[in-house]
Amino acid sequence: MSPDSSESTLPTLSDVVATSASTPELRCTIVFHPRIERIGQSAVLDCAAGECVLGRHSPLFSAGDDAGAAPLDNGYISRRALQVRSAGDGVRLIRPQQASRCRAAGREVQGEVVLDNAALEAGVPLLLSHSVVLMLRRTVAAPVDETAAGAGLLGSSPVMRQLRAQIQRAAQSDLDVLVRGETGAGKELVAQAIHAGSGRAGRPLVSVNMAAIPASLAAADLFGNTRGAFTGADRARPGYFQQAEGGTLFLDEVGDTPEEVQPLLLRALQQREIQVVGGATRKIDVRVISATDAPLDGEDCSFKSALRYRLGTLEIDVPALREHLEDMGQLLLDALLRMAAREGRQHWIEASMREERGLARWARLFYDFCCYDWPGNVRQLENFAAQVVLASASDPVIPETLLAQVRAASREGEADALPTHPERRWRPLSEVSEAEFEVAMRDARYEVAAVADALGVSRQSLYRRIGNSEKFRSASDVPLGELRSTLDACGNDVRQAAMSLQVSESGLRQRLRAIRASA
Repeated sequence: MSPDSSESTLPTLSDVVATSASTPELRCTIVFHPRIERIGQSAVLDCAAGECVLGRHSPLFSAGDDAGAAPLDNGYISRRALQVRSAGDGVRLIRPQQASRCRAAGREVQGEVVLDNAALEAGVPLLLSHSVVLMLRRTVAAPVDETAAGAGLLGSSPVMRQLRAQIQRAAQSDLDVLVRGETGAGKELVAQAIHAGSGRAGRPLVSVNMAAIPASLAAADLFGNTRGAFTGADRARPGYFQQAEGGTLFLDEVGDTPEEVQPLLLRALQQREIQVVGGATRKIDVRVISATDAPLDGEDCSFKSALRYRLGTLEIDVPALREHLEDMGQLLLDALLRMAAREGRQHWIEASMREERGLARWARLFYDFCCYDWPGNVRQLENFAAQVVLASASDPVIPETLLAQVRAASREGEADALPTHPERRWRPLSEVSEAEFEVAMRDARYEVAAVADALGVSRQSLYRRIGNSEKFRSASDVPLGELRSTLDACGNDVRQAAMSLQVSESGLRQRLRAIRASA
């Protein structure tokens, strides 16, 4: 790259890549489906002329074009599970009487739920019956023609299509690139994709963590040294710039580069020449891609402005996972499959979906993950997926620590702010299958109020179902001997004992108070 004395940077590539000027569209994406090859397909809902119907036979979902478009075609979902109507700048979701269960943005849909524009732009997860998860989101269309560059980055959302288009443009250039984004968002994957799609793909891609380079050794680490250049230099050693000769040098965590090291980088980038420690100055042919999640601008920032503008003639912003949650299905499935294969359980996921109970648990897992904001982004998602695989036997299990973390910080808590139809319509408990009932009991820790809300049934009918169940019971029905032995085994931990007995913790505490009062 020829030197350039300007200290101004070109616009971010997200501003350069052309996008559709049309009105944002309401897109519905399959996050989970019993046929996992359907995950990632989407449909555009047009409610301008009236209402759209979400159900077993409509709309038609596809992977980006009309070829092969197909409905959800799932027997657990009603033909008219949800009616979607325009409501100001938002939409109104209407669940007809007798329609299959639906959960939207953390609450059971009984009658109507109104979603405003802010909710739709953030994305609203929908759990239909206990088998399909959708993401409803208002977004702008993005390019659909993608070439090889960036093809390894999963996601069918407009956000990811836009990112791949930016990567393609960067790959076609030989300019330096600054990749910005939150921790765990995939900045290194973007750098790898740019290199792989560039004319330097056959040459080395050398990665270096700038935050880990000691200031005292930075010159030698970056530019190399001759033998005897300093104490301990018993041999000549090439630096990172030399190792990347003809290829790409990836400077990760560049925002954390020590202040005294920044002038060294600036000269190398400006002149495309390096000073080998103990040796001569030499020209270097290397493309530099940098990445950071740290701020590089502002009065309190110690990063040198001259270097900041040298790092990226082009800039790419990697979106946080919460900005494209409709890609959750593809990302989570990929992480689960890779981890399962690593554990020698390649066919476990599909096998566990063949029974209704396993299918319901998978759907709820994907739904719960869609309701979480993922501060650690894709890296955190992969970590969680690994823990799910390791904790699961035949059916999927979210470890209690993860489940508590996801639900405590999830957007389910925002559901109370959604305006709802004042009429409360209970779902007949006879419509609830045994598998769905078991999943709801376990997920709600056997608390009747929470189970009733999750299933959309009355508490009275739920008490009757528990009383007639061969598997479940109330805490008052546990024999005293079994209760005492279980408490002993659990070290008098009431919460743990309740989970072991499969009864509600609040009911068990009430039972224990009654026992103490009568003693």
